[in-house]
Amino acid sequence: MGGTLILAAAAGAVAVLLAVRLWVVLRPHAAVPRRSLSLLVVAGSGGHTTEILRLLENLSDAYSPRHYIIADTDEMSAHKINSFEVNRADRNPGAMVLCNGPGTCVPICISALLLGILGIKKVIIVYVESICRVEHLSLSGKILFHLSDYFIVQWPTLKEKYPKSVYLGRIV
Repeated sequence: MGGTLILAAAAGAVAVLLAVRLWVVLRPHAAVPRRSLSLLVVAGSGGHTTEILRLLENLSDAYSPRHYIIADTDEMSAHKINSFEVNRADRNPGAMVLCNGPGTCVPICISALLLGILGIKKVIIVYVESICRVEHLSLSGKILFHLSDYFIVQWPTLKEKYPKSVYLGRIV
């Protein structure tokens, strides 16, 4: 009986510590200026890769180096990204994940969030909902809406439904 009580108390203490740590990581923070920020880009197949590359074209050189996650079977995205990088010189470090909707980005973003929860490294998660999502979020968007630092939508109807989101107009 005493051992069970101690075990329950320890489990409760761990749960409270994790909850507090999760709150610290997920609460809004003031933007901190940085010289550079490493960027992890999750590439999806088809239109997702085209959209994410258009986003990358508009980022300053402060978002470097860039690291990509591509499915083994997605040779077209790998070719597009290689061409994009050949035309743009690689530079400095930082910590940000930029994604725009492929389902493969969800576990990557959760892993990035875990780095912050465990106190290893704060990774900024920026999610840009696909331009084709006019009235409803994608499944990835519904999941990452609550986990991302910045959630960007490209239609005013989504901004109305999701006030935490950032509406910048059509950016892709």
